[in-house]
Amino acid sequence: MTVAVLGSGPVGQTAALLLARWGVPVVLVDEHPVRDPVGSKAICQQRDTLDVWASLGAGCLAEEGLTWTTARTFHRDRELFSLKLPDGGSALPPFVNLSQGRVEEVLDGLIAEQPLIDVRRGHRVTGLTQPGCVEILCETADGPRRIEADYAIAATGARGDVVRRALGQHLTGVSFRDLFLICDIRADLPGWAAERRFYFDPPWNPGRQVLIHPCPGSQFRIDWQVPEDYDLTAEETGGALDKRIRAILGDRPYEVVWRSVYRFHTRLVERMRAGRVLLAGDCAHLVAPFGARGLNSGVADAENAAWKLAWVLRGHAGEELLESYHTERHAAAVENAEVTTATMDFLVPQDEARRRRRAEVLAGGVHAEVDSGRLAEPFWYADSPLTTPDPGRPFAGRPPRGALPPPGPGVLLPDVTVPGGRLRDLARQGFLLLTTPGVEAKGLRSVEIPAGGALGARPGEAWLVRPDAYVAAVLQDPAELGRALQRCHG
Repeated sequence: MTVAVLGSGPVGQTAALLLARWGVPVVLVDEHPVRDPVGSKAICQQRDTLDVWASLGAGCLAEEGLTWTTARTFHRDRELFSLKLPDGGSALPPFVNLSQGRVEEVLDGLIAEQPLIDVRRGHRVTGLTQPGCVEILCETADGPRRIEADYAIAATGARGDVVRRALGQHLTGVSFRDLFLICDIRADLPGWAAERRFYFDPPWNPGRQVLIHPCPGSQFRIDWQVPEDYDLTAEETGGALDKRIRAILGDRPYEVVWRSVYRFHTRLVERMRAGRVLLAGDCAHLVAPFGARGLNSGVADAENAAWKLAWVLRGHAGEELLESYHTERHAAAVENAEVTTATMDFLVPQDEARRRRRAEVLAGGVHAEVDSGRLAEPFWYADSPLTTPDPGRPFAGRPPRGALPPPGPGVLLPDVTVPGGRLRDLARQGFLLLTTPGVEAKGLRSVEIPAGGALGARPGEAWLVRPDAYVAAVLQDPAELGRALQRCHG
């Protein structure tokens, strides 16, 4: 029983490693014969993404990444406010910045050590059909090749049109008119290494925005919003790019390590499950990068898909469990689209009334209404068909920026240590029952937790946790466990 993972970016790599950890053989297919490590690309990794990678043996990514703890927001030449990121009681930092190339290098090393993963590089997918299995047609330097698998995860990125068309899916939505110039710059900027800086309408980019992220090795990623007719080549040859950079850096020496121009999009497929194929990452959803919700949501896609495919292939659940992948992760993609679209609407108002309102908010310092990007966070599966609601713990909806909801059904477990190790590590070994003292667990792996504590568990309760460390149910009567488990298997 094999799963084909199409695309070997961080999302595809994560999916392949998670499947192999569950004992599922994987064929990992990528069109590029070798990697291109140039450029920072997706640089901002959130704590829960780092947690998934640490569970696979890539804890070094959290250590190597540059940890930033402060998000500063400016309007013109004054600071509006700064946000200190909470540590959440976790040993992992809330965010690190690390180049996508380094992430891929570390994950490639783990893949090379995994006998269950068969890597096929230089395989460009040209077609896909599902005649009772998944048949993937590829073009290689040695001619056409055909790969068969029981299921597939499509993580072919934004340019995965061939795969999407074969599945009857299209990325529908909007593209933003303005462009963004991105430069990786190596320079010495004392005091900037632990903070993200966002500038509204600075004097050196009037009428538009600038975002500055620190990276390891005295590098900084600078994003300028620029007009839709922006010409990078002309600006480089005419010396305007140097002036643009020096407006921020002053007379310090610097080196441009990489630069590119992007247009941002908000686009989603209609279905993230198409038969035996699950679409993940940028193949399924594109969002503007403000808040770092692209790569981080793609890794969450990978974990969600991997445990469900493993359960179906092991015979623990029927194929209907895979439908919950679409239900849960498409809802997450819709939320990410709403959050990032609101940010882009604030950055680039679409009409005069919105432009006036933005000017009033920025001039008046109404901090709660200033939208420079809500940072990536887990999606909460409170409304999932796999989640058993608890009337005593109703989900109150999206919490304020920088906050997390209290633990309960549909919420990712807090990163705490219990007898036996880290709670999330224990959960990621399979379904887990957390019991309060005096509650007997039958037929399921269990750990006793105190009443109260980080979960706020009440005496007599048992908490059912999914293999991706999300709470599936909080049970007052252990006899309800069978029904909650059945629901959680789709």
